[in-house]
Amino acid sequence: FCRVDPYGFERPEDFDYASYEAFFSRYLVVLTRRAIKWSKLLKGNNSIQKSLKVKRYIRKGIPNEHRALIWMIVSGAQTNMEQNPGYYHRLLEGEKNDKLVEAIKTDMNRTFPDNVKFRKTADPCLQHTLYNVLVAYGHHNKAVGYCQGMNFIAGYLILITKNEEESFWLLDALIGRILPDYYSPAMLGLKTDQEVLGELVKMKVPAVAELMERHGVMWTLVVSRWFICLFIDILPVETVLRIWDCLFYEGSKIIFRVALTLIKQHQAFILEATNFPDICDKFKQITKGTFVTECHSFMQKIFTDPGSLSMATINKLRDTCREKLLSQG
Repeated sequence: FCRVDPYGFERPEDFDYASYEAFFSRYLVVLTRRAIKWSKLLKGNNSIQKSLKVKRYIRKGIPNEHRALIWMIVSGAQTNMEQNPGYYHRLLEGEKNDKLVEAIKTDMNRTFPDNVKFRKTADPCLQHTLYNVLVAYGHHNKAVGYCQGMNFIAGYLILITKNEEESFWLLDALIGRILPDYYSPAMLGLKTDQEVLGELVKMKVPAVAELMERHGVMWTLVVSRWFICLFIDILPVETVLRIWDCLFYEGSKIIFRVALTLIKQHQAFILEATNFPDICDKFKQITKGTFVTECHSFMQKIFTDPGSLSMATINKLRDTCREKLLSQG
């Protein structure tokens, strides 16, 4: 058995190879079928228009060989990159903010210690690429600068695009447009969205909301990493990439769909909790196991399990939750 997965991550000691093999042999059939459909859709020219068909295709998964390209196109990163030739390199050559550089350097060795491609001994060592992308981004978006969590997201982008400049523009698409204000110093968008999830759980899985309230567990304790790291290190790599496929196309509501599906699917299990630490532990448990490993069926569930979830509903909840947070501040 291979100790390292295709993305360079070492598999944990207790990795269940048998059930993974069983899943992957089935998933491989799906991937092969999808790859043929995508090749027909792209017909050798590297462009697609947003359409219902494309949305459907993306929900069923983008083959890895087309992933970087599709993410770039549907997120708007490609257009931005083409409209700003040389901009990325100018950022790297310009004046640097020492404090920002220092903060990024500190996090380098903490980024994916379990990934062989990010080790100092690797050749090429992706730490250098990651450092460049983060430094450039910090100088491009001074309001955000650098915030922990961004290193993991940039790292994943680099693993998929294998391209520094593309990773930079995709990071910009996520932080600048897709995720509302998650990484600014006050993290207001992040705090707001955790509250929004709480409100959605009240509507869709009321028993769990009631349990959280009864034991005084704040949502931020159990889900903040889901939002900050966009499920990196929470869910299996293949599953995270499938979530990101939809995130780049459909925007931030995908995060709520995933969170609600995890909670709804494990409602009975969560409700067994009888105290505060128990609840926190249950939330760690529900992101493991076959339900999340079987990324294909998992992705079908995120679009059915939570029921309807419109951007209008989310924006309305965001407004009320933001108001509440600001009045408390």
